[in-house]
Amino acid sequence: MGLATVIESEAHFQTEMANAGTKLVVVDFTATWCPPCQRIAPFFEQLPAKFPRAVFLKVDVGRCAETASAQGISAMPTFIFYRNRTRIDQLQGADPASLETKVRQYYGTDEAGDEDNTVAGHMDLATFITKSECECLNEADNHPMAHCLTSAGGYLASDCDEQLIINISFNQLVKLHSLKIKAPGDKGPKNVKIFINQPRTLDFDQAAGNMSVQDVEFTPSDLEGNPVPLKFVKFQSVQNIQLFIKDNQSGGEVTQIDHLAFYGSPISTTNMGEFKRVAGKKGESH
Repeated sequence: MGLATVIESEAHFQTEMANAGTKLVVVDFTATWCPPCQRIAPFFEQLPAKFPRAVFLKVDVGRCAETASAQGISAMPTFIFYRNRTRIDQLQGADPASLETKVRQYYGTDEAGDEDNTVAGHMDLATFITKSECECLNEADNHPMAHCLTSAGGYLASDCDEQLIINISFNQLVKLHSLKIKAPGDKGPKNVKIFINQPRTLDFDQAAGNMSVQDVEFTPSDLEGNPVPLKFVKFQSVQNIQLFIKDNQSGGEVTQIDHLAFYGSPISTTNMGEFKRVAGKKGESH
């Protein structure tokens, strides 16, 4: 099987998007009269076999003008990447290497396929983190926070004592369901205070004294990378989240985090509807 699904109508498009859940969706907006589209078509057809956990859709802009205008398509071919019905990236032009690179980037590195399913119905929010606005207080120079935001090796370590303040900023409002910390059983965080939507990064005195949204005590088994659920009702509209790590499991001077991940969903999953309103009434904009 493994072929891309050809979209018949806007309703069909919405159904496929909804059915994809948290999987990566790659949509090829193509046209029969466009030579570059025809050139890259055979390559696009090979991708579903290479990336079985992603969903590949083909939209002929002639047949599905409503979908094309709702998604703001101005040139063919355009490839748009979605997760949870939220657009995360796009690529214009028939460039097989760039296309495969982007698919690989958003597909996730864990070939086993258990990564998204660790938290059913929720996705790893890594693609929504604005790295330039994230900050970590008391990080070691050679083990900065950036190391723990991917699972690609490297780790975050504290510098002059065991405490860390981590400020993670998202590029849009998200709902947070759980967080996952992978860390050594002795150096991993133990008591963590969680704050959200602070105007700036707290300092250590504020973090120690202020009321948090939730306090979490991690056990060594939690630190094997098992998602720890948050009080979901309190994390419904999160622009940034700050973790004040008070201590670690062994009471030592160095706290270490190998991988830190947040699970939930972007709030703007209704984007599709907003695009449609902008496009005007049927037949108005073509």
